[in-house]
Amino acid sequence: MKPYRIPQLAKSYTDYDMIQRHTELPPFPDARGSLLYIFLNHGAARQPGAELYTLVTGLVQLGLDTHESIDLPAGAPGEDSMRPRQLRVLAGDYFSSWFYHLLAKSGEIGVIGTLSSAIADFNVLKARLYSKAKELRLTAEGYLQDVVQLNMRLFRAFTPLIDHRLTDAWEKLLYEFSRFETVALELKRGAAPAEALDGYCYWHLLEAGSEDERRQLRERKLEPPDWKKLKMKYKCDSLLTDKLHQAAESIQGIIQELRDESLIRELRAALDRFLLQAKITGQAAGEA
Repeated sequence: MKPYRIPQLAKSYTDYDMIQRHTELPPFPDARGSLLYIFLNHGAARQPGAELYTLVTGLVQLGLDTHESIDLPAGAPGEDSMRPRQLRVLAGDYFSSWFYHLLAKSGEIGVIGTLSSAIADFNVLKARLYSKAKELRLTAEGYLQDVVQLNMRLFRAFTPLIDHRLTDAWEKLLYEFSRFETVALELKRGAAPAEALDGYCYWHLLEAGSEDERRQLRERKLEPPDWKKLKMKYKCDSLLTDKLHQAAESIQGIIQELRDESLIRELRAALDRFLLQAKITGQAAGEA
């Protein structure tokens, strides 16, 4: 098995000066990508195209996440705000387009169909989530579960290519790795109200806040200092940090049940890397 180098390979498709100067991209789905790559390379059903499949799936996910990061301005947008928005639209389309080009070039027509179907399902799930959010039919936990399922969808499409003896562990770990990445991103986006609106903290505060606090949230009238006070009052970051620890502990428990020593080593190394990146210790120190 070749060393995992998907994030490095992806940079040749994502690192463009114009994009980096004028906008910020979502993180590459490294945890899910690493997990997919590991499982495609283990068992009797090892896939020669594992690196390609993981790369294109990561690029598609990045494209979808980039489109998701495009905010809708309340008033008439100025040139300074329009440029990043336009670049995100173009970047999202560009990243997503690579999956077809790279797979077609390698003759992987079947995988094009697999990913295209997964993308269609992703968009349906996303539309349902938007509908529930618009009608205020979401809870914080419901929101988190829906986003985790969304973040699993593209990667789950490769389940038929994984050794059937490993599919149970693969599906359990995909859920927990997706939960880990989702919660880590929610912790990051919760720092400012503009980014956090409609995220986990927003829905949690709508449930836990007073009538006046809920009114301010619905009317989107909270300034950053007020948002920070509300988050601290209702311990948003502490709740998310607990969930991050829970996901990490679940991953460790699933790994301990495996019998393949090589698979165990690779999964533990991947988990250690993500724990370090997420810096899960002390995330909620400001709320103590």
